[in-house]
Amino acid sequence: MKRLFVFPAIAIALSFAACGGSENKSTSTTTEETATTGSATTETVPGIENVELSNTLAVEGNDQMKFNKDLLRVKAGEEVQLTLKNVGELPKESMGHNLVILKPGVDVATFGGEAVAAADNDYIPKTSLSSIVAHTKLLGPGEEDKITFTLEKGVYTYICSFPGHFGVMQGQIVAE
Repeated sequence: MKRLFVFPAIAIALSFAACGGSENKSTSTTTEETATTGSATTETVPGIENVELSNTLAVEGNDQMKFNKDLLRVKAGEEVQLTLKNVGELPKESMGHNLVILKPGVDVATFGGEAVAAADNDYIPKTSLSSIVAHTKLLGPGEEDKITFTLEKGVYTYICSFPGHFGVMQGQIVAE
């Protein structure tokens, strides 16, 4: 009879150990908030020193749900021109791409969840327009779109808001 109580106790102890403590969660959240609030300096963005500073940018999206660049560097306070090109071959209805630049601090998962319900607006949720700095149109194969915007100093996340893409199709723009 004692064995019946020992096994569940061991299972519970193992599950608590596997989940980790709240310390790891708060450390991760703090790090993420620092990186997305715009207060992060360029030294805190790994690899930024290897990225050319340019306010004329070109990014490609492909059928593997990837942007060809995941780190961009621009001069803050000056106009930026960004061109997105869909270099894939799959139809827009199944593999369309856009590029949405989010304001610092916007939760990507929440925004992506809202975007899924915005098919009638190219997956740009009208309820979250205040979270967006700029965005391209939804593009099919071979199409491209150019947008112009200005960023204040900070680190901005950009994503493709097509359903299921935002988890892997994202990058950062560092404005310095």
